[in-house]
Amino acid sequence: MAPGSWLLALWALAALVLPSSGEEGDGGWRRGGPGAAAEEQRCTVERRADLTYAEFVQQYAFVRPVILQGLTDNSRFRALCSRDRLLASFGDRVVRLSTANTYSYRKVDLPFQEYVEQLLHPQDPTSLGNDTLYFFGDNNFTEWSSLFRHYSPPPFGLPGTAPAYSFGIAGAGSGVPFHWHGPGYSEVIYGRKVLYFPDRWWHATLNLDTSVFISTFLG
Repeated sequence: MAPGSWLLALWALAALVLPSSGEEGDGGWRRGGPGAAAEEQRCTVERRADLTYAEFVQQYAFVRPVILQGLTDNSRFRALCSRDRLLASFGDRVVRLSTANTYSYRKVDLPFQEYVEQLLHPQDPTSLGNDTLYFFGDNNFTEWSSLFRHYSPPPFGLPGTAPAYSFGIAGAGSGVPFHWHGPGYSEVIYGRKVLYFPDRWWHATLNLDTSVFISTFLG
């Protein structure tokens, strides 16, 4: 395996664009707590705020990840993802939770409000992946379409692919071990990074605080 072909992607809410508390800063989602992880200060993934599509295809699309900044304005979508608004709109909807272990995902269905109020809390760092349930992917697009239609995905696509959304909300200390899949983007809605990952690029995720995120898979 070539040097640098492992990527640990930290979805960090420890460094918000809007650092204030309350709905304006964190959407009403609880931050920190005993399960919150410290943010790694060293990151070797390039950050680009002025990338053209030609540069994206030539330098990143098929070879390495990149953190993209300032590509879209998702302030409206972000406002709709506050805790109070999501509970008001989707609290009675049934969502499917998944375990974080790589080889044998366990699925649990329950109302979104029950998940937010009872299970969305910092995770014990010693707990196993198959003991940790959180909401990521498995979205019923029809039921969540009123939210997704306000999302502006990154504009850089790949020839012959179409985007598919995977929306999630997770507590501090949760995540997914090293794995790979097709190319796409991950954006932290209550954070500031958009990460592009190439096809079959090994990576893992760690939610440093309670996080709201959406991935756009290109397939």
